[in-house]
Amino acid sequence: MAEIHLQNITKIFDKKARAVDDVDLTVTDQEFMVLLGPSGCGKTTLMRMIAGLEYPDSGRVRIGGRDVTDLPPRKRDIAMVFQSYAVFPHLTVFENIAFGLRMKRVAKPEVARRVEAAAELVQLSPYLARYSAQLSGGQRQRVAVARAIVMEPAVLLMDEPLSNLDALLRLNFRAELKRLVAELKTTTIYVTHDQVEAMSLGDRVAVMREGRIVQIGTPMEVYDRPATQFVGSFIGSPPMNFLRGRIGGANGHSSVHLGDQEFTVPLSIGRTDGDILIGIRAENIEAESTPVAGAIAARTEVVEPLGSHLLLTAVVGDQRLKIQARTDFPAQPDGPVWLRPRLSNDPRLPSLLLTSSATSASTQRANDPRRLNRSRPRLYPHQWSRLDSAGAIWLRRTWTSAVPPKTTASGTSPPR
Repeated sequence: MAEIHLQNITKIFDKKARAVDDVDLTVTDQEFMVLLGPSGCGKTTLMRMIAGLEYPDSGRVRIGGRDVTDLPPRKRDIAMVFQSYAVFPHLTVFENIAFGLRMKRVAKPEVARRVEAAAELVQLSPYLARYSAQLSGGQRQRVAVARAIVMEPAVLLMDEPLSNLDALLRLNFRAELKRLVAELKTTTIYVTHDQVEAMSLGDRVAVMREGRIVQIGTPMEVYDRPATQFVGSFIGSPPMNFLRGRIGGANGHSSVHLGDQEFTVPLSIGRTDGDILIGIRAENIEAESTPVAGAIAARTEVVEPLGSHLLLTAVVGDQRLKIQARTDFPAQPDGPVWLRPRLSNDPRLPSLLLTSSATSASTQRANDPRRLNRSRPRLYPHQWSRLDSAGAIWLRRTWTSAVPPKTTASGTSPPR
């Protein structure tokens, strides 16, 4: 069993930059977990703390029921694949893969057996005698993966291993990697900023922002039911459309108003009245070239042919949205188009997400990076004052003007 449990993990750099903020995460045995988020969200720092390359300021790391927080990397039974290949140029492929085994003084016959088995898994058997300079980028990445799996670790960590490959190699290697991990049945944590990799590889996806996990779920749960506007806009190509409108109920149904236009939604979707934020994917909008019942009028701004479909940018009032249309759809820039959502009464298959504007605004404020990363200057004793009758602390100086006190030669602060 190699279940990973992270409890209240926090990491702060330079006493003010909160890279990871009170993260709780459980990865079950043999699960493929993907940490997804933009650059600087803390995903690599979190992985490095699992590996033992960084020490958390608070919290505990458990692997297989064992607390490994204070153990060095070599005693955690893990293997890691880095973003850079980190292949030794003076060693052959065989020697690169065997490096870790030889550091552990494994017997030569066992080294040969395990290296050949790992090379077979990643399709490197014909290249064992070559040096890294004689390999392509994809082959070098396979060497790095083979060097990790040959150790037969309880946990496999991968830090954006495909980011240095071109698009075609990335596509091919992604499929190979998913097959490989399924064969190994090893608990795996994979870090990436590429939402396509996350969706295609992971059993579950943990979306991170500003050091926190904002949503965990299966790829389709995260795609279809984003917990926040950030998740909806980060996952998907194009991102989820977000429109502001109003909703009201009458005669047994609900109507969504966008400016002076409206469309009807099932009561199972819209149960509130007032200002709302509408979330809808581009593929869940039907485009019509002529007026139809239940559709709203829009103006086509941009038409992008993408081979399998057209991607339209349309304007409704002063709001823009993306729509996927069939390749033969008669769309023209600055031409009219009529739009209607593909609605489903099945709550398990949502095509339209509605939330009150108040809830959306409070969520946005809670996720505001200025609030999450605000560093408070230290307040020295001479800046304190007594509690007033309401229990509030009044400060003689503001945060922006807080400065360390001057000291005398004896090292004490002068009276104020």
